[in-house]
Amino acid sequence: MSAPWLAIIGIGEDGRDGLSPAARILLDGAETVIGGRRHLALAGCEERGQVWPTPFTAARPLLQSLRGRPVAVLASGDPSWFGAGATLARWFEAGEMTILPQMSAFSLAAARLGWPLQDCLCLTIHGRPVEALALHLSPGRRLLILGEDRTSAAAITALLRDRGYGPSPVTVLERLGGASERIVPAGEEQDDLSVIAVSCAAEPGLRPLACVPGLPDEAFLHDGQLTKRDVRAATLAALAPRPGAWLWDVGAGNGSVAIEWMRAGGRAMALEPDGDRRDRIARNAAVLGVPDLDIRAGTAPADLPADSSPDAVFVGGGVAAAGVLESCWNALAPGGRLVANAVTAAGEAALMAFHRAHGGEMARLSVSHLAPLGANGAGPLVWRPALPVTQYRGWR
Repeated sequence: MSAPWLAIIGIGEDGRDGLSPAARILLDGAETVIGGRRHLALAGCEERGQVWPTPFTAARPLLQSLRGRPVAVLASGDPSWFGAGATLARWFEAGEMTILPQMSAFSLAAARLGWPLQDCLCLTIHGRPVEALALHLSPGRRLLILGEDRTSAAAITALLRDRGYGPSPVTVLERLGGASERIVPAGEEQDDLSVIAVSCAAEPGLRPLACVPGLPDEAFLHDGQLTKRDVRAATLAALAPRPGAWLWDVGAGNGSVAIEWMRAGGRAMALEPDGDRRDRIARNAAVLGVPDLDIRAGTAPADLPADSSPDAVFVGGGVAAAGVLESCWNALAPGGRLVANAVTAAGEAALMAFHRAHGGEMARLSVSHLAPLGANGAGPLVWRPALPVTQYRGWR
């Protein structure tokens, strides 16, 4: 293990005065100090300081060239919470770094508002799409959000209004911990450095979206090529999503399975040949809070990625095409699972043959919905069966 040479120092709006004695010693002993212009000014290190390069990833070779020499990095508040420390921890071993956090902006914001921090969801839109916040909207939830710039509060307010959470109080907390600290409602002129606090409140009549799979079909834009709600819930239960797990949604249609997988905390790739459907997938992903869904044009098996091994694969279309199931099966990571649905006789035959070759489980999913009899909808209520779905479930 390398000896520690890199000091990652959290600094607040009170500058050098707020640093601990240990942080000051490491800062004063550093040959090179790297940080934003504001941080270098707060620490009084402009003369021997170096501003972060652009893009940020260019800092990696810079720091590697300084390896073994005393270097200090300045970051806002707690560097490991949506800060530079989180990135540097991926670049260097823990034994090479000494991290000295200051009080985070989240802690300061919660203290100013009188909100118990453990009851708040702490998020950021710094370098991330604001649409991702839609995933976390729920009545009564409190959000603390690191802003990108002075337009952040307006962007968040617009998102809340578009998603049915317009009544939510929004508060902007600027330059927390410094002499110029200010707390104002959204709508006033805003500083670039801020935390936006949202107390989620829904419009009357809004039906909040569930946190578990099985969103209503009407939550998605679609052309009928959609894994319907009841079957989708069973399909996702078979896929068993978990945080960080990687899914391929092959023949994604309008993206419902991949989107619900990501809403459960996973990562996903949606493979779909039809351009109109890919457009709807993108719109659905943005509205439902997972704009980072990886949407690709193509068909299986020809266009399956060769650069990753998925933890799970769902084949929702094209199960009878030659080589699709075998290619998806062979791509799975050890312990991964394959789930495939079919409604046609050819698709069911392909699943049965695959089951004979590889084992696993087969299930028949049959769902009926209560609906009026007759074209005008005025007849007596009857149970209308949907097409039965044959489902294969297998594990590597």
